[in-house]
This record gives sequence, structure tokens and C-alpha cells, in this order.
Amino acid sequence: MNYPKLLKPLDLGFTTIKNRAIMGSMHTGLEEIEGGFERMAAYFAERAANDIGMIITGGIAPNRESSHGGATMSSDEEAGKHRLVTDAVHQASPDVKICMQILHSGPLAHNPDCVAPSAVKSRIGRYVPNELDKAGIEKQIEDHVQCAVMAKKAGYDGVEIIGSAGYLISTFLVEKTNLREDEYGGSYENRIRFAVEIVERTRAAVGEDFILIFRIAAMDMLEGGMSWDEVVTLGKALEKAGVNIVSTHFTWHESAVPTIATMVPRAAFTSVTGRLRKQLNVPVITSNRINMPDVAEEVLARGDADLVSMARPMLADSAFMRKAIEGREDEINTCIACNQACLDHTFSGKLTSCLVNPRACHETMLNYLPASTPKRIAVIGAGPAGLAYATVAAERGHNVVLFEASSEVGGQFNLAKKIPGKEEFYETLRYFARMLEVLGVDLRLNTYASPAQLQAEAFDDIIIATGIIPRTPEIEGIDHAKVVSYIDVITGKKPVGDKVAVIGAGGIGFDICALISHSGPSAAVDRDIFAKEWGVDFDNHPRGGVTGVEPVVARSAREITMIQRKDSRVGSGLGKTTGWTHRLSLARRGINMINGARYDRVDDAGLHITVDNNPILLDVDTVILCAGQLPKRDLYDGLAALNLTADLIGGAFEARELDAKAAIKQASEMAAVI
Repeated sequence: MNYPKLLKPLDLGFTTIKNRAIMGSMHTGLEEIEGGFERMAAYFAERAANDIGMIITGGIAPNRESSHGGATMSSDEEAGKHRLVTDAVHQASPDVKICMQILHSGPLAHNPDCVAPSAVKSRIGRYVPNELDKAGIEKQIEDHVQCAVMAKKAGYDGVEIIGSAGYLISTFLVEKTNLREDEYGGSYENRIRFAVEIVERTRAAVGEDFILIFRIAAMDMLEGGMSWDEVVTLGKALEKAGVNIVSTHFTWHESAVPTIATMVPRAAFTSVTGRLRKQLNVPVITSNRINMPDVAEEVLARGDADLVSMARPMLADSAFMRKAIEGREDEINTCIACNQACLDHTFSGKLTSCLVNPRACHETMLNYLPASTPKRIAVIGAGPAGLAYATVAAERGHNVVLFEASSEVGGQFNLAKKIPGKEEFYETLRYFARMLEVLGVDLRLNTYASPAQLQAEAFDDIIIATGIIPRTPEIEGIDHAKVVSYIDVITGKKPVGDKVAVIGAGGIGFDICALISHSGPSAAVDRDIFAKEWGVDFDNHPRGGVTGVEPVVARSAREITMIQRKDSRVGSGLGKTTGWTHRLSLARRGINMINGARYDRVDDAGLHITVDNNPILLDVDTVILCAGQLPKRDLYDGLAALNLTADLIGGAFEARELDAKAAIKQASEMAAVI
């Protein structure tokens, strides 16, 4: 057995979880759309069929005031809809458990009727919540209980009650959001009363043969958050109240510490869970940035947890556990924690999917079925789009030849992987390289596919995935010796001086600034550095893990200015859930950011710009161009001259800013129907 700890069953007394791997809760948006329960059933059933131990659904609201206008569970009618999901999971694998998460958003509900223990508005909330009176508290408790009862009726094996992240229950626990002076406020004993009563009454209502999980913020990353002693006290009280499992979480949504982005080291927070586990007698779940089976095995072997939650990794590869069991770890499509198609979508009101796996949440719509007539297909360019197309087409039975002019696959992912904090991109390239081997794709590296060669080989279809070329803006002096391309900087072909101007403040501009302002080991692969840079004290655990701890970030030895033409805030176009981390990281390193600029010229003196009608000279010795891309279509045009047809995908189709999400999705969808 490759992973003895991960694959060991967990006996809860009245039932057994088949292994220690959990697909953790993640809201998908399927819960709210027409036909969504059918799609959700297929989504979860596919993961159940591939040997996950337990599934926890996305959050379901117990009442209207707790929801964003989405799914609730309070009636027989609603329970009936969920039967589609639970039946599908149990039919796919009778020994897989599925639990429904009960999520009361509290002050974070996009709802003017939202409630909280006190009328304290969250920094990220839309409304000032309505303060609950005694009757209101009683209603919220009863609604949680009713939600759990309906979940059991719907066929769920249990529920997870979320008491973290800035949602309702957590706001009772923390002094800054609980200003009450009655029995639900003041002392910590009083502040945990709401959570404890929910668990006690839920247990009484659902009986002993129903899994009851409570999710707490073991370290809430919040100034003035819970102390370590309070976390332990809460865990013991919940254990006494009747929970079967305690699940640990590590943030509030308004925290100023990243906890799940790719810049976070793998398994960075599990030691906190491990300390709590020593204090409790019930099994404990850990989570966050555990994305491969060997990482999960190490966490369990250290005694940091009894169960490991991996939500996004199960989006990225539905067969994650099956591949681990069969010793095919190198075939796992690893979650790179980019958040671009999952959490960014979730918090923007879009359907969840996955950058590296566009089938996620689209299992009833996007399938790679055997081709009725196998074809011989040429794919030119082994970037993300070309790799996705080649592997999907080959999986369907087509004979695929993949041409790549360079010595390695990856395209612009080979640039992204060199950026500090994006080391996970190596995993995607490992996955694709392995799948090319497994699927028998004819990979021709160091090969420029000419129009004449493609004509001579008489392919049935030609797919152009040649990517992009950097755009050169029309600025006087743009051909000056101090002007360099971002590609030459990342690849090390051109030196970078001590005083730098970066033209363009999109994703590439931020990546370049991160690269040239950084020295030493990356925080993404060193927990101590990460903790230092983000102001987290894992050892002493002050309130929230962060109270009184100042982030220490080495300022860049270079003078760097990043400039954009747009009047909007620099970085406003970055990902919803990660953009703030990139802006804050660069600000702490001393990067100057200018918006609303006009580029006038480059000369020996530096870069001349105008801002608010004021001319400014930036005395720099290097100007790095990150001003967008253009499609690379020379091959496409050459084929057209020979009257050969071809299809464009990825950057060659539309040159977006390193948009692998769009490229992989487009390529996969096209290859699925050829």
C-alpha cells in the first residue's frame, strides 16, 4: 500500500469512513441554477466512484436571512431535490459518505435581512446586520436543527456546521463582533453558548447514527480573534455537546493573510490542527494547500490530523484517489491553487469550475467520449492550449502529432513557473508531459512545423496553438537599448538594472515585479518565510495567530515603478480572491504604482510620462514591457496561402494576458467534439 495512513479506514463507532481523504466543502453555484441538482449529482457521483472517503457539499443556508438568495434546506420539498445528489453518490459507491454543510452567512449574507449577534458590519459585507434578540437567537438555533433534520431526510450521512470564516456562528465567538451583554455575550463561556446549543439540539434531533461535524477557525488570522485557549475550550465543549468530528479552518474572509492561494506553502497550517488534536478525543480534519497524496500522507503520519480535506484538488482531478490507490500519482492533474475558475467564480456569482480541468461542475455537458471516426491530427504548439487539445483528442482515440519549436512543453507556463509563488505550475507541466506519454501522443520537440511539412503529411485536421507574441506599444524611443521584453527578463536573456519602470500593470506586470523585487527562497515553499512575511506566529499563537505580529518583508534592492494607462486602481483587474495579496505583497516591498499615465518617450534620461497633465521623468536604467500580447498567426497565414484550413486555439485565437483558463477550456471543448 503506497499510502497506508491515507487509505486506512476511520471507525466512528456507528459507521466507517473508508479512507482519510475528504472532498471538502466548496460552493459551486450549481445549487441555484435550473437543472443544478442533476449536474451536482453527476459532479459528486464521479468523485465518489473514484474512491474518495467522504464528501462535504457546498454550503446550504438554513433559512432565508442567511442566504445570498440561493439554496436553503428547511422543507420536505427542498429535501426531495437533494435526494438526487445523495442517491447518485450512494449508487456510485455505497460506502462513500456524503455530508451537507450548513452555512449561515450571518453578516456576510447579501441580504438586507442578514443577522448577527451585534450590529457590526463586516469589512466585506454588503449590509449592517440586524442584531438578534432572544427570540431571534432561538429561531436561528431551531433553523439550524431543522436544516440538519431535513438533510438526514434527504439521505445525507451527516452535516457539517460551519462556525468559522466570519459567518454567523463565528461572529458570536469573537469579542470584536459580539458586543452583547446577555448570556450570549461577554465572557467566552457565554460567547460559545450559541454554537454549543446548536450542536446539542441538533444531536438530540438527528440521533446518534448521524455524522455531526463542526468547523472551527483553529487560527482565524484575525486581529483580536480567538486565543489558543479559547480554541481548545470551544473544541472540548463541542466534543461534549455531541460532535463526531471537529474540522479546522484557518481564516475569516476579511483576514489580511492568504491561506489557500498558490503563494501559500503546502500544508502550512496543519501543525495547528495537530496541536488541537492532542487536546480532543474526537477525530480532527485539517485542510488548506494539501494537493497531492504524498503531502496528505505526511500530514497524517506526523499526527497532525485524522482526516485530510482536499476540496480544490478534487475539482482538478475527480480520479485523484483512484490514481493514488493504483500508484499513478504522476497522472494526477494537480490543483495549482490559482483560484481563477473556482473561488474567483464563486465570489463573483459565476459557476465554479477549474482552470486545469474545465469538466469540473460540467460533467453532464463536457465529456471525452470515444471518437466515432479516429483522425490524424496535427497540433502546433505545446503550451496550455495545445497540451489540452492534444491530450483530450488522444484520449478520445485520435492519432495526434504535437509539434513544439522549443525543447520543452509548456509555452507560457514555462514563464509562469519561474515567478516566486507560482512554483505549483511545475505540477501542471508534469501532468501534461506524463499524459502525452500515457496516451501515445507523437511529441516532436525542437521542431518547427512549416506549412509545406504539414501539407506533405496530409493531416485530417490542423490545430494552431502557437500562442502569442508580446505587444510593443507605440512609444517614442521604444527601441532604446534600455527597453526589454518581459520574456527576456523571465528567461534571463536580458539584464535588469537597479532602477526599473514596468510598463503595464496586468497579471504579467505584477509577476515581473514579484520576480525582480524578490531574493532568496520563495515564501511559497518555506513556511517560516511565509509566516514572517504575512505576520503569523504559528508557535506562540497570539489571538488569531496574528495579533501584535508585524509582517516583515524585505524591501526590494531595486527602485521599481509599475505604470498603467487606465485610471482604475492598479491591480483592479487581478483575481477577486488573490489580487489583494499581490497588491499588498508588492506594496510591502516598496514598489511604486502609478495609474492614469501617458507614455511620452524613452531616452537616455529614462522614461517620460504624463500624469494629470504633469510631466514626470522616471530616472530608470531598464524599462520592461508588459503591455499585452498579440496572437502569433504566421503559421496560420502560411497555411491559408496553401489553401489549407486550420483551427486557432488559445493565445493564437485570442491573445489574453496569460489566460490559461480560457485557453484550456476552449481547447478541451473543441477536442471533445472533433
